[in-house]
Amino acid sequence: MKKIALVLLSLAMMLGMNLSAQDKYGPNKDECIKYLSYYQEYYKQKNYDDALPNWRKAMKLCPPTASQNMLLNGMTLLGREINKTKDAAARQALVDSLLTLNDLRAEYYPNYAVAAMNTKGQYMTQFYKDPKDIYEGLGKIVETNQEKTKPSLLLLQLNSAIDLFKADKLGAEDVINTYQNAIALIGKAEQTEEVVKTKADIEGLFITSQVASCDNLIALFTPRYEADPDNIDLVTNIVKMMGNTEGCQNNDLFLKAVTKMHANEPSAASAYYLYKLHAAKDENTTAVNYLEEALKFDDLDVQTKANYQLELAAFALKSGMNAKAFAAAQRAAELDPANQGKAYYIIGTIWGSVRCGGNEVERRANYWVAVDYLQKAKNADASLTADCNRLIGSYSVYYPQKAEAFMYDVVDGQSYSVNCGGMHATTTVRTQK
Repeated sequence: MKKIALVLLSLAMMLGMNLSAQDKYGPNKDECIKYLSYYQEYYKQKNYDDALPNWRKAMKLCPPTASQNMLLNGMTLLGREINKTKDAAARQALVDSLLTLNDLRAEYYPNYAVAAMNTKGQYMTQFYKDPKDIYEGLGKIVETNQEKTKPSLLLLQLNSAIDLFKADKLGAEDVINTYQNAIALIGKAEQTEEVVKTKADIEGLFITSQVASCDNLIALFTPRYEADPDNIDLVTNIVKMMGNTEGCQNNDLFLKAVTKMHANEPSAASAYYLYKLHAAKDENTTAVNYLEEALKFDDLDVQTKANYQLELAAFALKSGMNAKAFAAAQRAAELDPANQGKAYYIIGTIWGSVRCGGNEVERRANYWVAVDYLQKAKNADASLTADCNRLIGSYSVYYPQKAEAFMYDVVDGQSYSVNCGGMHATTTVRTQK
């Protein structure tokens, strides 16, 4: 303990030393150089047991400016002593001294300050046992080094936060903030292989921790959003966190945040996403409006636009918006021939469901058109054959009787124009046999 106390005392003395009027070796220059030489010779020979007392003497006589290696070599020497020491108090004193060497290196050799703090963090994770000590210690390192923090330390800080959360010693908000800060900082770092892998590890650790339950996120972010709904950074954060949490997209907070993001920076992708969110809530009119908005963006490629049109046709049909469904299906077929089968199927279904006025033939003429489109649908897409045949069978029973058609001067095979429900088509007369 005497030797350990001597080291600590020497370090404390050096911190208060005024070197403005001295050279780098301090007032005891000759003695300082002598003991530097002594310990270095032993150190080079890896005779660490004999190097240690001479290093301690050098630390007592020399200021930190004497040699950066004196601090670096001291870390190795003290690290060995820590591993050999069983007494808890003595061991803690050695750990404190080791960490202080890193502080001295950062202070007196500022070009190496980032490296010194990262090394200090690594020693903390190596020798600290209490997750609280690791979490708080690494927090200071991260605060100092920011995006220059060694990626593994960000991962270990999050791990310690999760350990504290599981022990009911840290709230979910603190863990979430630790995670978000780690991801933000690692995103600013140069994307080396190590950084990319560590980012994936951080995300995986956070997801498996189950700290960010949907209920936790709603409880955390709702008051923040209500207090500052125009804070785009906050809104983006909410969308990212809740969007990456399973089953956390069907709630008012998430919808409000996505809507705010879209209003701030509208895009086809965000409009389409809002269509999906409102569709899931059975808010069909609003959903259709957002999908139509997505289709107005000029940067949409033809394939995506064709697919959006087909989706709009199917959704509008399901929602009873036949006119929108009809127009969207036509555009989907025009934009991409691969969509023709499904588009014609939708149009055939619309014609089959519309109610027409007039005489017996006029009221049933729509079924001829419906079957025309269903035939075209299965010719364009063989996978639709069974569904098309089922509807054709259902619609054909409504064809007029031959006698009924004859009464209105209509015969099989005759061309016939149909106008019904705002739709127009030319078809061929067919009667029940």
